[in-house]
Amino acid sequence: MIPSFPASRTRPVLAKLSRLYEEMDATYENAARAVGLSCAGCTDNCCVSYFQHHTHVEWLYLRQGLAELPAERRETYLARARNYLVAAEECLSRGEVPRLMCPVNDDGLCGMHAHRLMICRLHGVPNVLIGRDGIREFPGCGPCQRLTAGRLDAPVMDRTPLLRRLATLEMELWGHRPGRPPKVDLPLAAMLAAGDENP
Repeated sequence: MIPSFPASRTRPVLAKLSRLYEEMDATYENAARAVGLSCAGCTDNCCVSYFQHHTHVEWLYLRQGLAELPAERRETYLARARNYLVAAEECLSRGEVPRLMCPVNDDGLCGMHAHRLMICRLHGVPNVLIGRDGIREFPGCGPCQRLTAGRLDAPVMDRTPLLRRLATLEMELWGHRPGRPPKVDLPLAAMLAAGDENP
């Protein structure tokens, strides 16, 4: 269950997250354009990837989007989320990484596009993340790797500044509570299904 935060704190933080998401989208579009990557007509669907998400602030933003949906559509996504979690647990129990369609994917399109999470916005292009343990490199999705194969000049997006700003918003949301925020490590389906009786 996601912790409760006062509305006086969540509203401004979520507004800042919305602006950060706009910057993420622009950064991604520039990076994708630079390598010639387009999702149009792509047969490799990233929406079956087993992404896990790590911040309460994104969780709240996703839940906000869920609450804004028409009731029937919201219940459809919640039912899919519950089914996803059962199927994912079966995969994990066999030692397999789940390859299951995201519960908010509607015929190949994201049904919560405006509220999709960071990794959904930035996945695909070559990128790096610079941290205390050094530089982590991500080659991009399969189609992107094929586009950039053998290209020594292929541009690489540095997502470190974006991630740091997201971490700052997480701490701002947490406020003056003692200690660091508890770690979130959940697929989108679990974020939707948690407390689905009161989105």
